[in-house]
Amino acid sequence: MEINAATLPDTPGDLKEIIIGQQRQIADLNETHDKQISILIEQIRHLKAQLFGRKSEKIQGGPQTLPLFDMPEPAEEDEAEEKVHVPAHERKKRGRKPLPEDLPRVEVVHDIDDADKMCACGCQLTRIGEEVSEQLDIIPAKMQVIRHIRPKYACKNCEGVEDDGPTVKIAPVPPRIIPRSISTPGLLAHILTAKFVDHTPFYRQEKQLQRLGVEISRTSMCGWAMQVALSSRPLLNLLMDEVLSGFLIQADETTLQVLLEPGRDPTTKSYMWIFRRGDPDRPVSIYQYHPTRGGDAAREFLRDFDGYVQTDGYSGYNFLDYDENIRHIGCWAHARRKFMDVVKAQGKNSKSRSGGKALSYIRKLYKIEKEAREKSLSPNEVYQLRQKDSRPILDDFKKWLLKRSVQVPAKGLLGIAISYTLNQWDRLVGYLEDGRLPIDNNMAENAIRPFVVGRKNWLFAGTPEGAEASALLYSLIETARANGLEPYAYLRFIFEKLPTAEALQDYEAMLPWNLNPRQLEIPRALKCA
Repeated sequence: MEINAATLPDTPGDLKEIIIGQQRQIADLNETHDKQISILIEQIRHLKAQLFGRKSEKIQGGPQTLPLFDMPEPAEEDEAEEKVHVPAHERKKRGRKPLPEDLPRVEVVHDIDDADKMCACGCQLTRIGEEVSEQLDIIPAKMQVIRHIRPKYACKNCEGVEDDGPTVKIAPVPPRIIPRSISTPGLLAHILTAKFVDHTPFYRQEKQLQRLGVEISRTSMCGWAMQVALSSRPLLNLLMDEVLSGFLIQADETTLQVLLEPGRDPTTKSYMWIFRRGDPDRPVSIYQYHPTRGGDAAREFLRDFDGYVQTDGYSGYNFLDYDENIRHIGCWAHARRKFMDVVKAQGKNSKSRSGGKALSYIRKLYKIEKEAREKSLSPNEVYQLRQKDSRPILDDFKKWLLKRSVQVPAKGLLGIAISYTLNQWDRLVGYLEDGRLPIDNNMAENAIRPFVVGRKNWLFAGTPEGAEASALLYSLIETARANGLEPYAYLRFIFEKLPTAEALQDYEAMLPWNLNPRQLEIPRALKCA
């Protein structure tokens, strides 16, 4: 700042006031700069933790680290010291797990020579027992061709005689899920399980099949997947009805790249949405492709739903707060994640442990939920437990959040975490209203994780139709897995049954909860063919 000597006062007192005022301005600027620098350093640590740090939300034990939900903070005057009892570690039983009993056994006998079966005294040795050890072997996959032979029959006596009946009789073509295709239910199930469960793209499977001596292009596989998805549409409709008939739906979404969307650049992000039935006794996961992340996808799916909907804090779900038929509840895992970012960015030598203090409150809430699970409490008992133990913790936590919200920079990670939690508070405490409600949205996140892992391998979908087919197949597979069925066996079963299904009960019989693993067992004759 340029100083004009002509405008300065001549009296010493006025000059002192100017100097004092400038010192105050400099102090304010220094304080502002220190806060900005602190926020920038925190952001750098947070970004480095995201790029190079552990992806797990657990903090590993060590000389300067503590468990995830038990970060210490200097005790406040109104807080009592809490003692934590750590149980002794149990020693794990060592030894190799036995091989499954249902695997076929091939016995190889290693006997001594006949000459060695004579004792030095001249007597014949007697077999008194044996020692058995087992090794695990594998027979590489092999392809086989199923030849469908339909004998033809004709009447020699009627040859050349004109009548109204057919001159040649032959059995009808067996119904197939893909007519006039070389694929069998077993091959289709194998290809789709490899992609949607084992995350192996079609182009890699094409090379694997070439090593087995068979040429099947990735284009053919893609076409088969879309035709199978079309035939499975009735099952998806029944699964959707099941989701909407429950008392709770959990929703989440993740990105997807679709190359040939009309009117859109190939690099534009699309989204895969998931809607999961919250009833643990009958889990159902519905995947839906949508070009955007707007709330239209959720609004359309939930338009006739009456009950609880659990989501994260994404603004696309805000419309749920104004639907009189829906109680919108939040996810404590997402709130916890915000404070985890604070802890990771603070560094080992940070004096501030406010992020850890917030995690200690959340840890207590999860400890109560764990206690309810271990005791197998009924929904009403869970409700009573939460009112007695969880609600006081939440009341204290909110007071702490309100107190800290005026003490920390709003743009810092801690300020952002506190602001998020307070803004979501009415949703976050919603799980207290019913003992059947979970504390977080983790079941939906776990359901969408297989899609996220697969996306890292196959990267994108070619067309919107392909994305929709993928969504349907993920819905079938993940619902089957959630109900304890092996995906390959389930797909093979429904691909065999779908061509002959006509009535509603035929399709209902193929729903995962109406089946058990024994019904899906492949006959040993087919395994050994």
